[in-house]
Amino acid sequence: MTIDVTTPAGPGAVAPVSGGRRILAPDLARGAMLLLIALANAAGVFLASVPGVDPTPHGLERLWNVLLVLFVHARALPLFAMMVGYGLVQFARHQDEAGRPPRTVRTLLLRRNAWLFLFGLAHGLLLYSGDVLGAYGLIGIVFTLVLLRRGDRVHRLAPAYLLLAAAFVLVLGALVVRGLAGGTGDPVGVPTGDFPSVTETSYLASLAARAAEWPATVLTMLPMILWIWIGAWAARRRLLDEPATHRRLLRRAALVGLTVAVLGGLPMGLLAGGFLHVDADTAGYVKLLYESAGLFGGIGYAALFGLLALRASTWPAGSRRHLPITALAALGRRSLSGYLVQSVAWLVLASPFALALGDRLGSPLFVAAGCAVLVWLGTLVGAYLMHVRGRRGPAEVLLRRLAYGRR
Repeated sequence: MTIDVTTPAGPGAVAPVSGGRRILAPDLARGAMLLLIALANAAGVFLASVPGVDPTPHGLERLWNVLLVLFVHARALPLFAMMVGYGLVQFARHQDEAGRPPRTVRTLLLRRNAWLFLFGLAHGLLLYSGDVLGAYGLIGIVFTLVLLRRGDRVHRLAPAYLLLAAAFVLVLGALVVRGLAGGTGDPVGVPTGDFPSVTETSYLASLAARAAEWPATVLTMLPMILWIWIGAWAARRRLLDEPATHRRLLRRAALVGLTVAVLGGLPMGLLAGGFLHVDADTAGYVKLLYESAGLFGGIGYAALFGLLALRASTWPAGSRRHLPITALAALGRRSLSGYLVQSVAWLVLASPFALALGDRLGSPLFVAAGCAVLVWLGTLVGAYLMHVRGRRGPAEVLLRRLAYGRR
């Protein structure tokens, strides 16, 4: 989520930085990331499964299952988490530059993340139990207390973790290859988990189901602190703040990250599309490989948007190509509002007690994709109009007021 960078506006006040001081690449990443989040979450809600893939695809559904696994599922969430870590460091840096003492900065971050957790609680219970805000709030508190002010020697452990993750991916890949070569058990379908709350036939029943699902979701997402740490390390090195300085590294990260994500997700994608058949033991390794490779997909996407921001900086002023860039960045600055709007949309569009479009319009997989794109486009247009009018997102305004006070 976006963490607003601030400058002083009087004693005890927290005021927004002018648009000229915003860093383009993180905002672009957040804005585009919301499309991936929409595609992933809509599929999960309409199909009532995690990840959201059709277990019995036909025709083009088979290909779409493959694409979702290769480029969306378990790829958007790491990008999301890394941008949270990047924003934490940006916030602290700008507060330091504004002359605030470290204790004040820590207090501001702790208050903000405590309120973010409460946002997640309300979101997870009322709208969507796959919520990430609650976990981000808890992780943000821990990160602020334990890691934020540590020196370079400690933060070098974050990229070192990537080496361990790469080794783990290689081991899983070898296990999958061995299973494909020697598997003798009966073939099984794509491994997915159930999503009971989205199948309830009344809103009250869905509330009860989400009350059971949301705490488990938060607990399973707490290891994302490692992804947030990688984002924080990147922010300390200003990889997206100064993409021209780090062009070579960003290119390598984009190429290697997306390649690992695609290759690591390929067995799961082929299994989801019905192009590959494996036994139960191998299917477990296939799913773990696809999930583990997703971290590298998030890194690849982040680097790609850093390069896009660098490219956009060379375009002539007034170029038409700036319009989509401006709109994406505007949505990135209002990513919390955009994320919450999506959850309202899924509740209305997919729930059995609401419009239930997945049951009425044919293929739930393609209905989910269509709704995801339309909802994201709606938030993109809305964010651009707010940008033109100089208005912040409503969720950002509320969080800021709760965390920092009316002034």
